[in-house]
Amino acid sequence: MLDLERFNVRVYGLCIKQGKILITDEIRGGTKMTKFPGGGLEYGEGLTDALKREFQEELGVDIEVNDFFYINDFLQVSSFDQRDQMLSVYYFVTLQSEAFEVSEIPFHFKTEEPQCFRWLDLKELKSDGFTFPIDQVVVDKLKK
Repeated sequence: MLDLERFNVRVYGLCIKQGKILITDEIRGGTKMTKFPGGGLEYGEGLTDALKREFQEELGVDIEVNDFFYINDFLQVSSFDQRDQMLSVYYFVTLQSEAFEVSEIPFHFKTEEPQCFRWLDLKELKSDGFTFPIDQVVVDKLKK
């Protein structure tokens, strides 16, 4: 039986430009992950405000939040804390600038921060290239 205690709400941006989508490779808590840019909702924050904050913190850029795309409708327990039930919300976003560094190589970190961003051709988008189950569902929906 599950012993869930709380919700963990995450919000992610799907940034598509010229046939490519922006993704991030990170290492957090010793776990290597490939996912979409975004992160956790903080108390007192709206979803779109959280997404704008996450892009500002991680990439140093402002975004325009466009259409809602997806929220998981199935139970997903956090990979990091078995007490957390995950709710992940995805929006299409537009970058206001591209003043951030990108990598062509997965997990090729150019700073002390174990995170890098890269543009992935939509033709190469595969669900098994993403770490988390909800992202994998999003990839399958994007490909339709």
